[in-house]
Amino acid sequence: MKEKPLQVALLFGGRSGEHEVSLRSAASVAAGLLGRHRVLPVLIDKEGRWWLQQDPRTAAHGGVPVFLVPAPDDQGRLRALQDATVLATPDVYFPVLHGPYGEDGTLQGLLELAGVPYVGSGVAASAAAMDKELMKALFAAAGVPQVRYRVLSCRQPDQEKLLPSELGLPLFVKPANLGSSVGVSKVHNEEELGPALDRAFAFDRKVLVEAGVAARELEVSVLGGHNPEASLAGEIVPDREFYDYESKYSEASRTELRIPAPVDEAVATEARALALRAFAAVDAHGYARVDFFLEQKSGRLLVNEINTIPGFTSISMYPKLWEASGLAYPDLLGKLLELGLSRHAERALLRTAYRP
Repeated sequence: MKEKPLQVALLFGGRSGEHEVSLRSAASVAAGLLGRHRVLPVLIDKEGRWWLQQDPRTAAHGGVPVFLVPAPDDQGRLRALQDATVLATPDVYFPVLHGPYGEDGTLQGLLELAGVPYVGSGVAASAAAMDKELMKALFAAAGVPQVRYRVLSCRQPDQEKLLPSELGLPLFVKPANLGSSVGVSKVHNEEELGPALDRAFAFDRKVLVEAGVAARELEVSVLGGHNPEASLAGEIVPDREFYDYESKYSEASRTELRIPAPVDEAVATEARALALRAFAAVDAHGYARVDFFLEQKSGRLLVNEINTIPGFTSISMYPKLWEASGLAYPDLLGKLLELGLSRHAERALLRTAYRP
């Protein structure tokens, strides 16, 4: 059956260190939607202002300043900031933002208040998956295996000096609420720990310190609502010591994506099962990518993290894994819109008033 054309408000950019990554993802999503749907690009700039763009192909700048009323009776209209004139009435919102103020539940809260359909996970799942401390706590409760770690809420010299002996070296230091390897450092010795913590705390008030493991990096894409499905597994082979920002996004990067991952079928099957368990642990919806470490010595699979709005360029791992699993990019986008609309329809049936 041919899809009904929809007006899709594509939200991208954002107040985040991953702003530029979002621009790339959104350009790809917009191109994939065109021809089937009407795309309404809404750039959220680094100051948090919303700009409705006329050209369906996204741009890094420009547009008409708009706002969304956080009340269902306005029906999700995009209004001009200048005089509240209605400029568009989207059928569904598609957030393609990475990091804080987009992937962490804040934007999802606004969309819930406005009562509009949107693609992806809800408020709680988005917040839990973005905050690595909460994510790891939920994984532990669900019995999901992961590396040893500690969380710091500020610079704490007495605790910091114990980390190398507690977790071993090397260590990885990460902002708790960020992705795309922004602010991440690999610490080889005690002298590198302080500067690595300073760098991570520049991006977040909480920092995660993880034990380093000698491992291969696998990824699995998850898609669905009540009965999600997992794609085949892929492998990331970084072109440097670890999969940092430049390795992920630089045009000079020689990082290799192996699809399917050259692993035993038992490992691939376990990865898919663990991906679904991680998806359920945070109550995700719609889509997510789950990242793994495959320990070289023990052969154990450890879940690194879950991303509820993964990178979405045409060459990103999430859509490439589904393409290799038999779902083409435009069809994948259509499925995500369908899932967002169906979730909204379910929530609309919930009672908001109590009568004994």
